[in-house]
Amino acid sequence: MAQEVRGVIAPGKGERVRIETVTVPDPGPGEAVVRVQACGVCHTDLHYRQGGIGEDFPYLLGHEAAGLVEEVGEGVTDVAPGDFVILNWRAVCGRCRACRRGRPWYCFDTHNARQKMTTAGGTVLTPALGIGAFAEKTLVAAGQCTKVDPSVPPSVAGLLGCGVMAGIGAAVNTGAVGRGDSVAVIGCGGVGNAAVAGARLAGAARIIAVDLDDRKLATASALGATHTVNSRSQDPVEAIRELTGGHGADVVIEAVGRPETYRQAFYARDLAGTVVLVGVPTPEMQLEIPLLDVFGRGGALKSSWYGDCLPSRDFPMLVDLHLQGRLDLGAFVSETIALDEIEDAFTRMQAGDVLRSVVVM
Repeated sequence: MAQEVRGVIAPGKGERVRIETVTVPDPGPGEAVVRVQACGVCHTDLHYRQGGIGEDFPYLLGHEAAGLVEEVGEGVTDVAPGDFVILNWRAVCGRCRACRRGRPWYCFDTHNARQKMTTAGGTVLTPALGIGAFAEKTLVAAGQCTKVDPSVPPSVAGLLGCGVMAGIGAAVNTGAVGRGDSVAVIGCGGVGNAAVAGARLAGAARIIAVDLDDRKLATASALGATHTVNSRSQDPVEAIRELTGGHGADVVIEAVGRPETYRQAFYARDLAGTVVLVGVPTPEMQLEIPLLDVFGRGGALKSSWYGDCLPSRDFPMLVDLHLQGRLDLGAFVSETIALDEIEDAFTRMQAGDVLRSVVVM
């Protein structure tokens, strides 16, 4: 029968979040109920609260999560009750034209649970990124559950469900960073610093971290940046060029999502270099770059969806790297908090005081 749990709701645009009773239905065909053990506070959740993503309020926030499968519906075979899983927001269909071409990370028909969670009063909730994990339990499509080694702490495992995967994937998958490459990362929040870690894993020889905040740059250095640039005091394009022999970086990853920082990334890359946009812009933003410059510089301008990851492939691999001591996921966790502290965590995130707050149930 349906269960009632506590969850964090964004009731309307710009309104403070609040804890309400959430009704979680029994899983139907192809669905699973997951008991959430930990969930990161991601900037995307703040975008939802502010109305920057959609207007389907009220939202059940939270998506960067790990937990235990509690129940599964008819036809589910890939996971079972008791499995420790990381939740993902791009459950691939296996049938669309991208999947049939062997590129499931581009799946054009990703899906979520068909049933809806509601408030105790029956109001339908929109789960953030189809997950809604700022709750003690949540209902998802079974394909959104990726089974991983249960020895990894939930507080770090869940980060792979969004921010850390987006950043590492932007470097390794989308940017195809190779051994000996030079890489610049503009914006060193959770996603940008994950891109720094990904560039290090890929064997980049020079990793240049750019940000306005020396605290974030210090974290970038700990995660593998060989050089840092504070763009309050230095022109980042000139600094990146100077650090790369006057040429620009082979790969520049823009992890802010603003037109001005994208232009910096565009002009800070080498000829035939690659720009990867992984920062999320807001709907009103516009970009203007001379088309001749786009033509004359060659190379590639890419957007990175979820780090172009395939959860079934990438999540277990990154968990293994963490357990081997080769990827310090714990470095991304600034603090652990309770479910009723999320509004304050948003404030600290906006102030740049934390890399990631993680709700531990």
